[in-house]
Amino acid sequence: MKIIEYDAFLAIEYAKKWAKSRNPNYYDFSLIGGDCTNFCSQCLYSSCKVFNYTKNLGWYYISPTNRAPAFTGVEEFYTFLISNQNGVGDKSGPFAKEIDLTDISVGDFIQLGRADFRFYHTLIVTDIKQGVPLVSAHTFDALDKPLFNYSFEKLRCIKILGARIP
Repeated sequence: MKIIEYDAFLAIEYAKKWAKSRNPNYYDFSLIGGDCTNFCSQCLYSSCKVFNYTKNLGWYYISPTNRAPAFTGVEEFYTFLISNQNGVGDKSGPFAKEIDLTDISVGDFIQLGRADFRFYHTLIVTDIKQGVPLVSAHTFDALDKPLFNYSFEKLRCIKILGARIP
């Protein structure tokens, strides 16, 4: 299996193009639970172009009714990316590690959570100005919004390490 580098530039380019609108190739989940992770998954896919089709545990999107929970679910997105370091199913697709906010860079993902560690929102870092991450997101559409304009109790940061192509 070949490992390819994560192209953060492509993910950011996609995010900036679609942050305030919707790509018609994907369903908009805004009114049925939120579109934030769907949007971040689209950004990630635009950079690596490889899915993991492992039923229930993988990361893929074919249609609104034929997709992996990890493509649109906050917790599932995190679990897949971190677990795929060691390989999930056929081991294809992107893989990541959790990092500290102090190590964040453009193209990384941030998830916001409650004090009880239930995470509810996924953002992509599209710029950093004076040490402050600027993020883009869907559901409540944002383009280069300062992270600290959000209200949250916990956060976790996800750095994509690469992707495996079968």
